[in-house]
Amino acid sequence: MWVYAFGFASRESFNRIEDDAWKARSEARCLIAENERFALQDLGKMNANDTAALKKKADIVATATDSLERAIDDIAKDKPVGPKGQELVPQWISDYRIYIQNRRQFVDKLRTASTRPFFSETEVEGVPISERIGKFARENDMRTCQPPLDLSV
Repeated sequence: MWVYAFGFASRESFNRIEDDAWKARSEARCLIAENERFALQDLGKMNANDTAALKKKADIVATATDSLERAIDDIAKDKPVGPKGQELVPQWISDYRIYIQNRRQFVDKLRTASTRPFFSETEVEGVPISERIGKFARENDMRTCQPPLDLSV
């Protein structure tokens, strides 16, 4: 069994699709959105109990989420070739739309909270949806298409 696992088992990822041109176009589009989000960064210290700061953070997250959503909308219009891509990409887009909805719910919480709420995201089969999205992006060499880490601080 170990001989098979280390010597003969396929090393190809389940998530890897065959359309390299689609992956490159998607990565390029995600890079634009990433740069838009980086331009929004506010690296100043935030008091978690300051409602004005929470509302400011909500505005930043909302704008960043708009940028992310535009990128995913553009990518969704660009269909990959090949059966694996045609099967997996719509699932990835669907997961991303759920993640975007989770971000919008977080914005609503930020606008009304008296102390900074935690970002909670949907889980699928016990796995955070951002991990599913990120795994697909990483395994298809689309680094900038991974979910942003802007809500972790």
